Amino acid sequence: MTHFIMEADGASRGNPGHASFGTVIRNANTGEIVGERARVLGHATNNVAEYNGLVAGLEFIASVDASAIVEVRMDSKLVVEQMSGRWKIKHPDMQALAIRARQILPVGNVTYTWIPREINKHADALANEALDEHLAGGSGIIERP
Repeated sequence: MTHFIMEADGASRGNPGHASFGTVIRNANTGEIVGERARVLGHATNNVAEYNGLVAGLEFIASVDASAIVEVRMDSKLVVEQMSGRWKIKHPDMQALAIRARQILPVGNVTYTWIPREINKHADALANEALDEHLAGGSGIIERP
């Protein structure tokens, strides 16, 4: 069983507006980056972008090890509290994404930790890289290993 640390972030230029997410996955034992994912979502809110980053990161991890232990670190207090079960999820789009996220890996294998924005710079940079690349005429999709 592999242990990963995943950092995810969402970006929205305008809220709602042009939105994207970025996620970076590290081996928890070595700190080595094992994957980076970022994608432009089109027109969405920042919170929906945050949830999409969570789902994309968990899906990548499940493709590597479907029984992995994961610590998700996000600067979105909303997503961390909702996914930890402490806050209700009222928005229908976020409800659907939360259900999807919970189905990817065994529930007990995923924990959620809030981190300050300054510590989540890598995931934020990926989200903005995807947006910038898309606005320059590219695909807006980043997948590294």
